[in-house]
Amino acid sequence: MTTGVSNASLAPANLTGFRHFASMLDRGIGFVTESVGAVIVVLETCILFAGVVSRYVFNNPIIWTDELANFLFLWLSMLGTVVALRTDGHMRLTTLVGWVRPSLGRWFNAVGALVVVAFVLQIIVPAMTYLDEQRYTELTTLGISEGYRAVSILFGMSLAAIIAILRLIETTTWRDFILAVAVVAGVSLLLRIFQPQLTAMVFGSLFVFFVVLVAACVAIGVPIAFAFGIATMSYLSVTTDMPLSVVVNRMDDGMSNMLLLSVPMFVFLGLLMEMTGIARVMVNFLVALVGHVKGGLSYVLLGAMYLVSGISGSKAADMAAVAPVLFPEMRRRGQHPGELASLLATSSAMSETIPPSLVLITIGSVTNVSISALFTGGLLPALVAAIALVAVAWWRSRKEDTGGRTRAPRAVILRTFLVALPGLTLPFVIRAAVVRGVATATEVSTVGVVYTAILGIFIYRQFDWRRIYPLLVETVALTGAVMLIVGTATAMAWALTQSGFSNWLVDGMANVPGGRAGFMAITIVTFIFLGSVLEGIPAILLFGPLLLPVARAMGVHEVHYSIVVILAMGIGLFAPPLGVGFYGACAIGKISPDDALWRIWPYIFALVVALIIVAAVPWLSVGFL
Repeated sequence: MTTGVSNASLAPANLTGFRHFASMLDRGIGFVTESVGAVIVVLETCILFAGVVSRYVFNNPIIWTDELANFLFLWLSMLGTVVALRTDGHMRLTTLVGWVRPSLGRWFNAVGALVVVAFVLQIIVPAMTYLDEQRYTELTTLGISEGYRAVSILFGMSLAAIIAILRLIETTTWRDFILAVAVVAGVSLLLRIFQPQLTAMVFGSLFVFFVVLVAACVAIGVPIAFAFGIATMSYLSVTTDMPLSVVVNRMDDGMSNMLLLSVPMFVFLGLLMEMTGIARVMVNFLVALVGHVKGGLSYVLLGAMYLVSGISGSKAADMAAVAPVLFPEMRRRGQHPGELASLLATSSAMSETIPPSLVLITIGSVTNVSISALFTGGLLPALVAAIALVAVAWWRSRKEDTGGRTRAPRAVILRTFLVALPGLTLPFVIRAAVVRGVATATEVSTVGVVYTAILGIFIYRQFDWRRIYPLLVETVALTGAVMLIVGTATAMAWALTQSGFSNWLVDGMANVPGGRAGFMAITIVTFIFLGSVLEGIPAILLFGPLLLPVARAMGVHEVHYSIVVILAMGIGLFAPPLGVGFYGACAIGKISPDDALWRIWPYIFALVVALIIVAAVPWLSVGFL
């Protein structure tokens, strides 16, 4: 996830007067939203698990569990939006903000905060209109008004506006604030002055709003979800007569997909796996198995990422589960720090298609591609990428001194395997259950949470109850960050479709030179770039629904195309200098990016070669469907 310096860190150490009041109110809202959000995560787990047990154990399904879970999910998403805004957890690009001098960076933050305020203030009235429309609809099994669910959008956006304003009060000087207001007001005024011209430009206005405006917002550090939202609201209000409540309706539709209910469950599951030591015992087994050979720990790192990656929903969490266990010993063996960061980053890119990756679930939910087919189709392409990375790791380690290292006795290997076995079964059970249609991704994730908790309490005896609340809050924040992007990207994609852009895109892409091969080549280049500037989920949410019909028209299998898109996006996410995942890997490994900048390129090249092979050989993605 692309996160920058927390706005809170920019605040003066000792706040006084009105700023102190703003800080206290900020903390109060934070406490309430975090607490209620944490309770909802627990309730969701209990409700969904009860539904699974009643359906599969007692063969007596509880008909209201799905509707109640969906009801709570929208509230969780909106409260998570507020929590993520407070903790700077929304995905955003901080490259430019980090490069400029601190005073200019603070001003960019002020402008960014005002853009957030502008969006949430724009959407409050449409949210009230949408609420008024929904209050007369009744939820089928719960027998209550739909308005009780829809009001969560109004409530969440109102709190987000308050938090953004409070942060401006806490962190911004009057000079920066006035300059930021002047810029935001000036841009708004220009859009209104040139409204007739923008309306007449048709596709030209799309470039102004969805390229120039979005790019400018993203560059100065505006969270991507809010950049999508402000562009969509501005486009519709300036160039069309459509009621803006349709944006709220599209956001609701995007965030209410039951498949996406697995997002908080898998996030919580991944965090529990790290806390209970499951990732650590997996790594210990792999070390005992191949740790004695040249480059053995590099292979262990790749194997560990293949096993555990994708379950948490956060690449940072995946890397944090593996790196602290392996890096000290790898350093002791003399491996260059840059090599460690390069391996960690590229192994994360390699594992983007390994189920139950949230990227797979997301692209399946927004494009109606079968989740089980994606889970099946993602394993072999990831294996091809892993083999490519192994080849580079072998070449880099061929002169490594193995003196003093001996093969672990069979008894040690067997013991570490038996210790790791309960944890090792979890990823395979999750994937097998979804692929074979035994249960949905959401149901399996809930069972995984309960199973992991049982392992931590009774098997590994490593279950710190004091850490549960922080893990729940982290789950709330990441859920809010992901789901707001889902909502605003859904609305933005709808606006692009209504403008006729999607038809133009289909016609243009269908006539690219080289036919299907040319189309796939353009796809790869495009998503490597998008992955570096927008991250995976925003890029896929925005362009997946637009390009997948083109792929179908070109005769490209939807699962094959989805896997190629995800791998390309992953390479962009972890490729310097723009790929923010690269800097995340360096931060987790406590390694300077300068040490890894030049060492990572052979691994990136290997991933690109693997991607070309996957794109050229569809059987790797669809051979086992």
